[in-house]
Amino acid sequence: MPAMALRQSAGILLFRRRVGGDATEGDRVEVLLGHPGGPFFTNRDAGHWSIPKGEPDSPADDLLVVARREFAEETGHEAPATLPDGSPPIPLGTIVQKGGKVVHAWAIEGELDPATARSNEFEVEWPPRSGRRQRFPEIDRVAWFPPDEARRHLKETQIPFVDRLLEAVVPPSAEDTAARFNADASSHT
Repeated sequence: MPAMALRQSAGILLFRRRVGGDATEGDRVEVLLGHPGGPFFTNRDAGHWSIPKGEPDSPADDLLVVARREFAEETGHEAPATLPDGSPPIPLGTIVQKGGKVVHAWAIEGELDPATARSNEFEVEWPPRSGRRQRFPEIDRVAWFPPDEARRHLKETQIPFVDRLLEAVVPPSAEDTAARFNADASSHT
């Protein structure tokens, strides 16, 4: 029996930093998520949003290039090439979705006005068995969410991307640092 091809996709988690207010450090970061388009997701919200992502055309494709292409196709905007300080996108690693697809992700800081987002489209027979073909956007809307809201909206398997982003960009609080120090000190006695 031939081996099954690895199903994978690659995406960009765009994030921005809010300034001021009485938000905690983690709440000052917001992430851009996309809601899937089409008739199957019209009345579905929590647990169905995703990072903009898509599949490579061939197994040899550079996955960061694929992630950038898919972001542009699904939002109508190019993702920034680098972080504001000129460093490369932040690798967020991989997750495995429930269907077995491996998703690779990178985080890039930038801005995007959700009102200007425009997604590419797909065609499907709708209603089913009607013989009529209709076109729908792959992503029908995008929105910015603070981390806690993002976790509620995202597909469960993609939540680690938000956590990994926060680990990379939010400095630990004084309490976190003290707790780590105390844990390290007690493990060495």
